[in-house]
Amino acid sequence: MTATAVPTDASEQTAPQPGPDTRAERLKRRLVPAGAAVLSGVLLYLSFAPRELWWLAPFAFALLGSVLHGRRPRAGFGLGMLMGLGYFLPLLSFTGVDVGPVPWIALAVAESVFLGLSGLGIALVSRLPVWPVWAGGVWIVGEAARARFPFEGFPWGKVAFSQPDGLFLPLAALGGTPLLGFAVVLCGFGLGDVVRRLVADRHARDRALVTSAALALAPVVAGAAATPLVSTAAEHGTATVAVIQGNVPRMGLDFNAQRRAVLDHHVRETLRLAAEVRAGKMKQPDLVLWPENSSDIDPYTNADAHAVIDKAAKAIGAPVSVGAVVTAEDGKPRNRQILWDPRTGPGAVYDKRHLQPFGEYMPYRGFFRLFSSDVDRAGVFEPGDDPVVFDMAGTGIGPVTCYEAAFDDVVRDQVREGAEILSVPSNNATFERSQMTYQQLAIDRVRAVEHGRAVMVPVTSGVSAVIRPDGTIAQRTGMFTAESLVADVPKRSSLTPATRVGAWPELVLALVGAAGVGWVIARRRTGSAG
Repeated sequence: MTATAVPTDASEQTAPQPGPDTRAERLKRRLVPAGAAVLSGVLLYLSFAPRELWWLAPFAFALLGSVLHGRRPRAGFGLGMLMGLGYFLPLLSFTGVDVGPVPWIALAVAESVFLGLSGLGIALVSRLPVWPVWAGGVWIVGEAARARFPFEGFPWGKVAFSQPDGLFLPLAALGGTPLLGFAVVLCGFGLGDVVRRLVADRHARDRALVTSAALALAPVVAGAAATPLVSTAAEHGTATVAVIQGNVPRMGLDFNAQRRAVLDHHVRETLRLAAEVRAGKMKQPDLVLWPENSSDIDPYTNADAHAVIDKAAKAIGAPVSVGAVVTAEDGKPRNRQILWDPRTGPGAVYDKRHLQPFGEYMPYRGFFRLFSSDVDRAGVFEPGDDPVVFDMAGTGIGPVTCYEAAFDDVVRDQVREGAEILSVPSNNATFERSQMTYQQLAIDRVRAVEHGRAVMVPVTSGVSAVIRPDGTIAQRTGMFTAESLVADVPKRSSLTPATRVGAWPELVLALVGAAGVGWVIARRRTGSAG
């Protein structure tokens, strides 16, 4: 008897087995996420000044969230590190302008470690319900940590500082830079999760998709709702403020070699402005602001420096805030702002409190000298202790010296102390024509909105500026020019919600991130115990 073959239904046929996992496929699975992580960092960098591409920041986090979702913690750390390198290497390139690539690369790598840890945490919480919220909190934990450690922290590059032109900016007045940064990150992670779900199932309409879409949209709506918090009203009239940019004889670290020339430049520009005032070409200022390091010759101990500063103050007929390098009563150097009265001379002082490590002081000098002899070019300054507000012709001026503007607490302290106008005297000549001065100007603009204060930015070599309380720039100078800005500036004393609540938004958001990580750990322990 002959057997007859029975046709088998196609549905019953054995499905073809996948071929062996080739080395090329394994390499692709690694390189694609790695490349996407680097690209997310580059996109975040491009959202920063001098470009006005703030809207790239949410897309950077959308890409990062898609890359990190569902990853193991170790992969999350590696991808976060790659994102950090794509971000910090170009953002901090100005730090190597005059000292070479080693300090720049070392700083970028060190900061990227924090982003690696953030990536680890984001990967952990990425499987939780409404994971973009937990992930946004994890990001704030990372920013809070690197703003404090090591060497008193380095908050440069906080996400909030990419947003002086953004739709989210009014949130700075509600919860400061932590809330502003969280809004950007949450929007990005929410957007990324929407795209991820649609790619997985283009017909998806489940509750999780709707939730992610709501999370992406909520920060935009919140930014619009917070807009009424941003006010430019002159609550106590206006003050006519002059900002002096005297310029420097040369760029780079060696600009200090001609310290007397720097002082003379600022005296000369002040005398020129005084002549224009007498001629009726410029309005008489109520007060005058000089930049940081405008007198690196101590006017307390050098009679000639004292004499020329006094001459300039008398000529302009207004109190002058002078940035000077001095030796304090304890014999230690200070980076100081001196309130110079045209009649009585030097008076109240503010000593810079947050000093720049590896610039104004050198931690572990002997150790770091093993890598570069440039460490011996760093200063030996001592920090100040307390906030100080200058009474300049009846106007409360709060000095925040250069690098300090990146620290939430320093700016907040000056406003709470009674500053009606903020001044950020700076010296950017060290960094030549790099993007650093524009990044710092963006920070100052965010601070204006955060605290509802006009911000004056006198810089030795530019860009000097007059910033309105809504963060817009009323006047600005060029770079490496001698110029003066004179403006009627609103005096304000009301406190924004952000100024009132202080560090609480950062603490709450960091607790959200910590709670998300804690939830994952607890679930894993419970699962293993079961």
